Amino acid sequence: MALQTLKTLCNYVGNQATAASEEYLEVTSPHDGNTIAMVPLSTAEDVDVAVTSAKAAFGAWSGLTFKARSAYLLKLYVELQAHAEELAELVVLEHGKNMAEARGDVAKGLETLEYALSLPQLTQGRVAYVSNGVQCRDERVALGVVGGIVPFNFPFMVPFWTIPIALGMGNTYVLKPSEKVPMTMTRVAELASQVLPPGVLNIVHGDAKCAQALVEHAGVRAIAFVGTSMVAEQIYKRATELGKRVLALGGAKNHLVALPDCDVEMTAQDVVNSFAGCAGERCMAASVLLVVGEQPELVERIVAKARALEPGSDGAR
Repeated sequence: MALQTLKTLCNYVGNQATAASEEYLEVTSPHDGNTIAMVPLSTAEDVDVAVTSAKAAFGAWSGLTFKARSAYLLKLYVELQAHAEELAELVVLEHGKNMAEARGDVAKGLETLEYALSLPQLTQGRVAYVSNGVQCRDERVALGVVGGIVPFNFPFMVPFWTIPIALGMGNTYVLKPSEKVPMTMTRVAELASQVLPPGVLNIVHGDAKCAQALVEHAGVRAIAFVGTSMVAEQIYKRATELGKRVLALGGAKNHLVALPDCDVEMTAQDVVNSFAGCAGERCMAASVLLVVGEQPELVERIVAKARALEPGSDGAR
């Protein structure tokens, strides 16, 4: 795959590259500011096409056994694992991560897919005999179409926080990747089309208007969002007003505590890795370090390691 070739992206609906809005946005590489792709700004009509595809696929997909869906997910895992290096290269190109971090992005996403392979064992339900002739049972039932809206900081991992679980449970999915990093998940959709039934996983590109259309579409039963706290609150409020289930993840303040008996060298490296890794563009980046007692050596080592960081390096010293 020629990563330096300017590419006009399409939505991916029903396992097919699908034309969308005629309005496009430039995708630029953080490395040099060059335009590397053009991404469509999908309209509400484009979103409807994707949701309709997902709804059409839902009956057959949810009708499969957990074991049968898990078999499809295993095929997806094998396909993505075989292209892991290519996906990491796309992450580097469009996001700007160094290669070590990009490989970690892909590996962590694949871990969730691995977990989803165990859903046949994890979701067996329960039966309780509560009285003579009376029994209670709980079981997992698929909702329908799930909409996903994700940020730019982890182009592969964050979408895969929810896609494998939603699919494994029998739902179908419409994802809106960040318009800043649309290439990685477009390639994932291309690879997924070789192993998943049409309509199970769909991609619509766009900006906030596209995201709003997905949240408000009557055919979407649940929304998974990751992004800023302000937008998470807005999406949670609007989607719950419409009777949808919502997972809305916002930002966080992360505090580290260094106890007097900590390993100075290891702690200093871990602290620097935490706040500087991925350029600090992650929700688990440390923002506060609480040092218990006087530990000047630890502080000095942190400062020295931070000064030694070089842009584009993996941060290991």
